[in-house]
Amino acid sequence: MKIKKVSISEKMSLFSDYWNPRIVGELNGQHIKLVKAKGEFEWHKHDNEDEMFLVIDGEFNMELRDETIAIKKGEFIIIPKGIEHRPVMKNEVQIMLFEPANTINTGENKTSELTQNKMEWI
Repeated sequence: MKIKKVSISEKMSLFSDYWNPRIVGELNGQHIKLVKAKGEFEWHKHDNEDEMFLVIDGEFNMELRDETIAIKKGEFIIIPKGIEHRPVMKNEVQIMLFEPANTINTGENKTSELTQNKMEWI
């Protein structure tokens, strides 16, 4: 197995669409994904897994049912399993996600036009 480094900026330059995560690595059953986002995602939760959002560039609000948390470049937030949440971005934000490989971005119990069932490796 050849060990390679990953350039986040290079990988981010390979796509421009929003809400369509790309897989850039895997470790211990977790996918490392990059995504560009703008606007509002839908309310959802993950019954069986936690998610980590690390802001590479930009800033956004993570809306929870009882509070809103601002996340800025260089900061991250972990959303525990079972917690409803909705990311909201006024401007484009670049995010690295850490989540189990089987995580469905809109949650296990609903699908929409934002659901990504097959994610691309880049």
